[in-house]
Amino acid sequence: MAKPRVVLGVSGGIAAYKACELLRRLTESGHEVRVVPTAASLHFVGEATWSALSGQPAATEVWHDVHQVPHVRIGQEADLVVVAPATADLLARAAHGLADDLLTNTLLTARAPVVLAPAMHTEMWEHPATRANVATLRERGAVVIEPAVGRLTGADTGKGRLPDPEEIFEVCRRVLARGPEGLVPDLAGRRIVISAGGTREPLDPVRYLGNRSTGLQGYALARTAVARGARVTLIAANTALPDPAGADVVRVQTAVQLREAVLKAAGEADVVVMAAAVADFRPAVYATGKIKKRDGREPDAVALVRNPDILAEVSAERARPGQLVVGFAAETDDVLANGRAKLARKGCDLLVVNEVGEDKTFGSAQNEAVVLGADGSEHPVPYGPKEALADTVWDLVTARLD
Repeated sequence: MAKPRVVLGVSGGIAAYKACELLRRLTESGHEVRVVPTAASLHFVGEATWSALSGQPAATEVWHDVHQVPHVRIGQEADLVVVAPATADLLARAAHGLADDLLTNTLLTARAPVVLAPAMHTEMWEHPATRANVATLRERGAVVIEPAVGRLTGADTGKGRLPDPEEIFEVCRRVLARGPEGLVPDLAGRRIVISAGGTREPLDPVRYLGNRSTGLQGYALARTAVARGARVTLIAANTALPDPAGADVVRVQTAVQLREAVLKAAGEADVVVMAAAVADFRPAVYATGKIKKRDGREPDAVALVRNPDILAEVSAERARPGQLVVGFAAETDDVLANGRAKLARKGCDLLVVNEVGEDKTFGSAQNEAVVLGADGSEHPVPYGPKEALADTVWDLVTARLD
């Protein structure tokens, strides 16, 4: 089979050097990559580097190899165009349809999905002109990834950092996996809140009550939603995973903190997905000092109190008309029966039910589930990558949003 053809555009920001890692991941995973840098980007990474790493010529102007009409052919033949970093200048030229170099010509002629990964200082990202350009590009079907928060050029810190190349690669991979459907980001303009991971309820400064959830499924939901054009807020409870490109990540520890974060973010959300494993109970008393083992004496019993039922609360008190709520149910026996009972009890629109155990689901890159709908529908998802389950969830969500 022919290798997927990817055009990697690189514009003139200090983050251009990070595109080398993105290029490596694309080529090593079997993609044919043509790098199209801007003239300004060559001040950061030279043309020879791009040619050597990609195995293909890298040119900035339309006048190279004119007989092959590169300003038209490169875009026409691409299966995906990704620009990383995309500077404020590049976004402006793309939004206004300018074509003064090979990269902007390629963007105009491309009929494949386009992914743009902005990187710039916070003030430039927040400027009304940039925000308007981003909105225009998204309306036209481009996936514009939200920049990350972190250290920028010099001593500045804020939103505008290029997401990790590995995470940009994951967005590209998900867009390519959707094939022709990737041309239409069906979650574009939608705001989505996703909880992931497992809460921890402190017993003393050393110990806590927790669970086995690693957050892999919630993060898969976030990555696939970004690839389908959504604005994602990911509320992560005690995960050790890298931030998904394009998602605004809020970190929490306990069920009470998770509830506060979800309710705050849900006010502007079209969809709330509760994929986190939330502790049902927490210790009634927190010991300010480490609980000591006493010779000859059994430990005192640990009294527990109920945690808030976040899924039921969000389902009962929708923050906005038409808001969809998706829950997760981890069961060990009578999986479907318990799942249907929980769906009725919680009042959500969809409930993803999966069987869990020591060697099932938690910590695995694979999952198997049944998605139950409040309308009586039932959608089995066979054992496979968690991204596949995530895409099934979004397929069912988009059908209900429409």
